Amino acid sequence: MGRHVVCNLHAHLVFITKYRRGALTDAMLIRTEEVMREVCADFEAHLKQFDGGEDHVRLLVHYPPKVQLSKLVNSLKGVSSRRLRQEYDSHVRRHLWGGHFWSGSYFAGSCGGAPLTVVEEYVEKQQRLVS
Repeated sequence: MGRHVVCNLHAHLVFITKYRRGALTDAMLIRTEEVMREVCADFEAHLKQFDGGEDHVRLLVHYPPKVQLSKLVNSLKGVSSRRLRQEYDSHVRRHLWGGHFWSGSYFAGSCGGAPLTVVEEYVEKQQRLVS
């Protein structure tokens, strides 16, 4: 990135467990947050918020422009899946099967900064240069 570039990128991410099974316990959610913080740090990203329930987790991630969001997501899901399966093996096997922990799908929404309506209004009100 050039020295005259300012970026402030945030993503709201939601991952659900495979088959939407209620496989996550409170202890597993705490561990999932720790693992996901480590993964974010490896990408020079910052996990600003984390929450979840028995069948999903929600994250607010601040990430640099050099990070491809899909690669960050793949790493978050992959590393956390491996660690949770290793550390909570018998519990996970009671709820999930087939070697998967997370559903293949996920939600990713951009967020932060001015609301979209404010940005749309700003762009709309700018004067066009007429040649």
